[in-house]
Parts: sequence; C-alpha cells; structure tokens
Amino acid sequence: MTGTGESSATEGVGVEQSRREEELIERVVRSFDTCADPRLKELMTALVRHVHAFIRETRLTGAEWNKAIEFLTATGHITDDKRQEFILLSDVLGASMQTIAVNNEAYRNATEATVWGPFFVEGSPEIPLGGDMSFGAVGQPCWVEGTVTDTDGTPVPGALVEVWEADEDGLYDVQYTDDRTAARAHFRTDVQGSYRFWGITPTPYPIPHDGPVGRLLQAVGRSPMRASHLHFLVRAPGHRELVTHIFVRGDELLDKDSVFGVKESLVKDFEEQPAGTPTPDGRVVDGTWSKVRFDIVLAPAEA
Repeated sequence: MTGTGESSATEGVGVEQSRREEELIERVVRSFDTCADPRLKELMTALVRHVHAFIRETRLTGAEWNKAIEFLTATGHITDDKRQEFILLSDVLGASMQTIAVNNEAYRNATEATVWGPFFVEGSPEIPLGGDMSFGAVGQPCWVEGTVTDTDGTPVPGALVEVWEADEDGLYDVQYTDDRTAARAHFRTDVQGSYRFWGITPTPYPIPHDGPVGRLLQAVGRSPMRASHLHFLVRAPGHRELVTHIFVRGDELLDKDSVFGVKESLVKDFEEQPAGTPTPDGRVVDGTWSKVRFDIVLAPAEA
C-alpha cells in the first residue's frame, strides 16, 4: 500500500505487527491469482486492499465489525421488490453519485447525470405528449416542456422519456399499500425532439428513514431530506442513456440534499402561475399551477 492510507494504517503499530497485517493482505490478494476473468480479479483485489486498509487505519474492533455485519444484514432484510435499502445506503454515502460521475464523463454541453434513486419502476404507463403523468397524485399541477437534442443541437425524435416523482405528501406510489400507479409515466419526443406533459410541482421529502439507513443518518447527525426534484430517464439509439433530475430553484435544501444529487446545471425555475392564468394546452386548473422548461442534451453513445 502507498500514500496516506499506508502511513495512517501503520502509525503507532509495531514493525512485527505491521508485517503480519501486510502479509495477510498479500495472501488474500494472491488467492485471486487463478481468477479467469481479468476484470473480476481487478475488482476483487482492489476491494480487498481497500477494505484491509480501512480496517488497519481505523484499528477496527471485533465488536464494530460485528455491528457492521448486523447493519448489512438488517439492510438486506428490509429490502424487497418495492424498497431497495442498499440503493439508499449507496446514495447517502455518495457512492451512487461517484459511480455516476465516473461513468458519465463530461462531454461538451451534454446534460449532467445524477442518481436513479430507489423508486424507479419498469413498465410505467404511456401517456401522449401533453398528457398528465400524475394519475391523481396530490400536488400542485406543473406544466413541463422542453426538447431533446444532441450536442450539436440536432433534435432527437422518438426519444423515450421516463418521468417519475413523489407526491405532495413526499411519497412515491410504491410506498403506498394499495398498488396504485401515480406520478410516473413515459412518452416519446415528437419529430422536432420536443416533449410536454403535466406533472406536479416537486416538494422536499425524506428518503425512507425507518430502516437501518435512517438509523445510520440519525446516529451521525445527518438529515434524511431530499431537495425537491423530478426524475428523468432518457434513451435514444446512438446516444448515451441519461438518468437525471431537475431541482427547484430557491429550495433551501439544495446544498443539503441527503444523497448529494444536486448539480447547479439541473436547478430550474418552476414559475408559479396565479389562479386563472391560461395554461399552454387550454386545460382548466382549479387554483395555482407552475411551469418549467428543461431542454435535454444527450451525449453520443461512445462518449
């Protein structure tokens, strides 16, 4: 091991003790010598070195290691087909965002990516352009419009766009017990690469914090709150898949988002409209509504 990790791991440790610890690391690393998959071997040996470096640097106790195992066991027990506690754990540690950063290298003016979150569900309802994806979810109506283009500004017709969000009470449809489908849908851009739909104005909400990840956040004095946002997943042949959100400008949680998902380029103006203001499609709204524009730029697939 080299760098600060090595000096931290061996500081105050006797020479013979350090030798024994390092010898163990090398024995474990060599155990993967016969691995036929070069990438798997690379991943496993790197994991071993980093885990052992953490144990040595912190001088981890047996009780602490057992506590960690209990925590991961509880994380597995609460995970099911509707709740992914391991994604939450990855998110609150910033691991999800770091993985996204590594796999979505900056490319010209392409829209920045951010976390999936734990509540994406395949098979959302299809709606026409201008349709309503709320399906009765409570919240202030919000008109969302924009374009999907490549980095040269050429429209991308027929792009698949998935959208999903929490309702005004801070819950996604899958968090209810009545099997509802609400505040999620998909559609395709038109020949000009344009899209438009009705959703609901995003509001802040906590990530699920009644499980092990919530208890972890409480123990370290961190909030489970997420800044207000609306999720997008965009796919088009020849272009890099984009998973992103847009955030509400002025939200006081923008710099405190529990999963580190906020990027300045994704903060948008959700403009509230007074009651009685005509809507873009002639829909009659009882009360106030908001509107936002989000122009999406896709990187090429090979970028």
